[in-house]
Formats: sequence, structure tokens, C-alpha cells
Amino acid sequence: MNQKTEILLPYIRARLRVTPDLLREYTQKDGEPYRYREVFFRIKEYIDHFIAGDDENRFLIVPGLRGVGKTTILLQLYDYLLNQKKIDQNRILYLSSDELNLFLDTGIYEAVHTFVEEVHRTSLVNLEEQLFIFIDEAHYDPKWSETGKIVYDQTRKIFMIFTGSSALSMEMTVDAARRATRRKVFPLGFSEYILLKYDIKPPEKMAKTLRELIWTGDDKSLENARQKENEMQKNLVVLDRSPRHEWEDFLYCGGFPFGLKLDQTEIYEKIFDILDRIVQKDVYSLKSFNTDTLSTISQVITFLALQKPGGTSDAKLAHKLDVSPTIIRTILTVLEKTHLIFSVKPYGGAGKTVRKPWKYYFLSPSLNTAVNFKLGRYRPDSREILGVLSENLVGAYFFRLKETMNLPYGIFYDPAKGGVDFLLVDPLENIIPVEVGIGRKDKGQILRAIRKYRSEYGMVISNTTAKIEKEGDIIFIPLMTFSYL
Repeated sequence: MNQKTEILLPYIRARLRVTPDLLREYTQKDGEPYRYREVFFRIKEYIDHFIAGDDENRFLIVPGLRGVGKTTILLQLYDYLLNQKKIDQNRILYLSSDELNLFLDTGIYEAVHTFVEEVHRTSLVNLEEQLFIFIDEAHYDPKWSETGKIVYDQTRKIFMIFTGSSALSMEMTVDAARRATRRKVFPLGFSEYILLKYDIKPPEKMAKTLRELIWTGDDKSLENARQKENEMQKNLVVLDRSPRHEWEDFLYCGGFPFGLKLDQTEIYEKIFDILDRIVQKDVYSLKSFNTDTLSTISQVITFLALQKPGGTSDAKLAHKLDVSPTIIRTILTVLEKTHLIFSVKPYGGAGKTVRKPWKYYFLSPSLNTAVNFKLGRYRPDSREILGVLSENLVGAYFFRLKETMNLPYGIFYDPAKGGVDFLLVDPLENIIPVEVGIGRKDKGQILRAIRKYRSEYGMVISNTTAKIEKEGDIIFIPLMTFSYL
């Protein structure tokens, strides 16, 4: 046994012994177990197939922003294996890569090697019983991707899950990418928020029905969507408060699972702490910055949270913060890799480049609100703030669909003066213009976009209608209904 193994082995044995104790902290509150997110069931299905002998999908990558619940999901899966599938706890290893890196100065491969050879007294090649290895914060090991590939190739008896920052899937080697299955974790949508908080489920296939309405706009999809909308409104009757007020709470501070059990101030403080850790740890793991630049990153995040909807010019932002445009561009690129923010580019037609600013949105409106709250700019009664957050919400939903289903093919905005908020583009360059509205119903903007882009129809997603409507070539979708997408 070499010196590194002598240090690792007691640590691994300790993790095997104490991990069941973590279940109370991460999977329940006051003795009540947390409800499961959708991604839990998707991964559980892979685990069930693996136990039954199907060893194809046994290397899972689960990237996601800090605070979205990746650790809770891992430990819920651990709990499922231990207490429902009755897997011996010595066969389930849960580790955090940042601990391996910070305290032991070692990596995932060494930990796996020690677990297999010293705890189970065999080798990867000769392993006969099924093992489960759950690695949190995998991105702290620069060789995590190669490790996953090696373990995958040398044995069919290990089921691996690696979680980490949203850049995890972009850092994979080509060989690892061919072997891995990705399941991204996003902030909560309204459907999950209502489910986790109140155990109220949306009607079956409601999200699918709304997607069909958006992508086809035909009468059949319109009728189906209206039916699901009516069913959901009936489901919400059991709430002790107005569904609109519940939706507004979700918009302002419901993006993260931990917020379901906290008051508003605690939620914003925790989100702000997450932002700080993203800057101090996740950003640095993607690219090294000096101390001054780390301060600039925080200023960029603040600027994005305080600005009104509109494009962000690298040059103007650089001038405002007194740094070079190159640094600003680098910062924005890295922040996009963490999925803290995402960009929406100006539309210029097929193959055309438009020299206009890009728009930036947060992955959840709750992130935007937390910064405004910290700086004393939070005003929940402000129509302007409601408009900013609603546009952010709609953009984030479209971004999530693009990341998970590759539909729409592209998300842009109309750079012309008075242009619509979003242009959804398919591979054939068909365009669906989308306007997000707060207040009175105005059809002029969306009608101009329909004519300009020769679209079959356009959409207004707003709080001006109580139910889905269609007037001519315009589909009106209430913001709350859209939030079930």
C-alpha cells in the first residue's frame, strides 16, 4: 500500500460509514422527506436498468448551477439504493471532489482505485459485484473526464454519477462524451415548484401540450392546451391563497429548492451567497483570474441585475467598469459556461452577422431579484421590475428547452427599434416572434413582427389575459400558464 492509499483508505471508509447520516440533513426537513424532482426519476430509471443487468447507461453526467439541488438528488438516489433496493452501504461510495482536492491533494481516479482494490479487494477488470460511485463537484478534478472513461472501459460493474458546474458537459473529452449520458439540472420551473411545495401535480402531458401549441400554433394544439389549462386551474383550487400570488412568489424567489422552506430574506441571502461562491470557486475552476478581475466579475453580475431589458455592449460595459473590452468578453463567456447567465443574440438572418449588443439573462429570475434585494432595489409592487423578471423567466424557459430538446434551434431578439423580445428560429429559418407583456394588451408590435418575418403566427406571453386566446394570427398565453412549460 503506497503513501497516498494509506491516506485515502481511512477517508473512504469514513465516508462509507457516515454518508447515511447525511440523508437526514439533505433529504428531509423536520422528519418529512423532500419530494422528488423529475430528474430523480429519470436517473432512478437508469439505476433500475443497471441493477437488472442493462449496463449501457452507467456513466451519468449531471451538470447544473450551484443551489439547484444536485447534492440532494444524489443523496436521494443513495437513500433509494440503501433503503429500497437494499444495496449494502459498502457498495455505495459518495464523495465530493473538492474535498479530495482540498484536503487530500488527490483525485477521483485514486479514490475509485482505493475503493475497489482496498475495500473490495479486487480490481476494476476482475470486479464481480455491482458498485455505485457518486461524485459531487467533479469539476474540481481536472482529470474527472478521463477517469470516467477509464472506469467505464475497464468494468461493466460500476454505475457512476458525476455532478458539477454547468460547464461539466463542455469539459468532457470526445471519448468520454461518447460514453456518458447527460442529465442537466435547472432551477425550478413553476410545475416543480408547485409539486415540491404543495404536492400539486399538473395535468399529464401539460408541458408537452404547451410545446405543441408554441411550435405549431394550430387549432388542435390550441384546444388541447386550453383543456390542460382548465384542468390545472381546477387543481389549484386547494391552495389557501390566490394562485396569482403564489406564482408571483415563484417568480421573485422560487427558483431554488432550498427556498421552499425559508422566508424571503433568508432565500435572498442564500442566493447571494451562491453568487459569491460561483465567483470565488466555480469561475476560478474554469479560468484563472487575478483578485482585481474577480471583483470586476461581481460588478458585471450587479450591472446585469440592475439593467433594464436591452442589449449589453462589451465596450460600454468596459468603459463603465474601467477595464478592457477583452476582459469583459472573457468574463461574460465564463459566466455563461457556469450557466449563471445566458445570452440572446440579435437576429440578422441566415449567415448574417449583426453588430448589435447581446442580451443577457439570468438562468432564474430569483438570481436577478436577490441582487436587487441586497442593494435595496427590490420593489415587488413595481410594474417595471415585474416586466424585467417576466421577460427573464420566458427567456430562461426557452433556453432550457433549447438545451434539453434542441428546440428552438435558435433564440434571438429583434434588434430593430421597438422589436419584439424573442425570435424563435427552426433549422429551416422559420420564425415565431414572441413578445412578453405586462399591462395592457398591445397587438401592434407583434403584428409588425409577423409581417416583417413572414411568420404564420406570433405569440404574446403576458398577464393581460386569464386564459389562452387566439386573435387572428396572434396567440395570447398567460404568464402563469406559460410557466408550466
